[in-house]
Amino acid sequence: MFQRRSRGQKYTFWLRDGFRDGESEERIKSYHRPHRRSSMQKSEYTCDHRPRVYKVFENVAQKYDIMNDAMSLGIHRVWKDALLHVMHPQPGAQLLDVAGGTGDIAFRFLEYIRLQEERQKRRAARSSQTPSWQDISNNYSTEDESRESRAVVCDINKEMLKVGKQKADSLGVSAGLSWVVGDAEELPFDDDQFDIYTIAFGIRNVTHIDQALQEALRVLKPGGRFMCLEFSKVNNPILSSIYDAYSFQMIPVIGEVIAGDWKSYQYLVESIRKFPNQEEFKGMIEDAGFYCVKYYNLTGGVVALHSGFKL
Repeated sequence: MFQRRSRGQKYTFWLRDGFRDGESEERIKSYHRPHRRSSMQKSEYTCDHRPRVYKVFENVAQKYDIMNDAMSLGIHRVWKDALLHVMHPQPGAQLLDVAGGTGDIAFRFLEYIRLQEERQKRRAARSSQTPSWQDISNNYSTEDESRESRAVVCDINKEMLKVGKQKADSLGVSAGLSWVVGDAEELPFDDDQFDIYTIAFGIRNVTHIDQALQEALRVLKPGGRFMCLEFSKVNNPILSSIYDAYSFQMIPVIGEVIAGDWKSYQYLVESIRKFPNQEEFKGMIEDAGFYCVKYYNLTGGVVALHSGFKL
């Protein structure tokens, strides 16, 4: 399904299969926000490296998950689990996962929420073995008023989203999950829509990082949390030299052997080196308007998890 924007703007492509059966069009449209830029911004917007980035991820989409396992020796799964542990989402939370095409963060989020709901039910059962009529009434009213947790996966690359949707189908995951083609610098959502915004290993591929951070702030609700998992700078000299040698000498080779694509993975390695270090990126998040910004180094700084809040 396509929703057409006004003249001069792009289409927004909604993969609707992730919505519950019978869900109304209004629910989908409630997320949508045609976003305009000035003529000056449009000129800057078109002169960037996004076509190259799009082509890179279009080329690697089918082998993306296999390559993540091969390149990181499976450690990327630990990093993503750490993101959910720090996030600690509660039932009813609304997640926007940007650049999340294959769905790894969204799947973890929904599973985490499911486990949280089961724990809450067990605790409630233990604490009220013989509930009064008032307790029963309160429980029913709480259940009726409770909001369903949702995960919206937003990615600029349709091929990546197709792979994610295929994974969701194979895992039998559909409830509370939807897929949207959208640009991190121009998100197709209304203001104050989400409780949590995540972007994992994607923000370094954004042309204008400051614009993406402003968009993250805009779509988050007051009190909402921004979380970014990204490759960063290793401070230990020995580990840094090993990491550099592995990155530049091995990762493109692995890309050629597994995905038949040396150039794309050479680009990915180079993009990691150009990304700001932990403190610089922390400052960019603060400049965008987030508060209580902090970061956690994972695997000696190979990856950093940055977090901030919209007040």
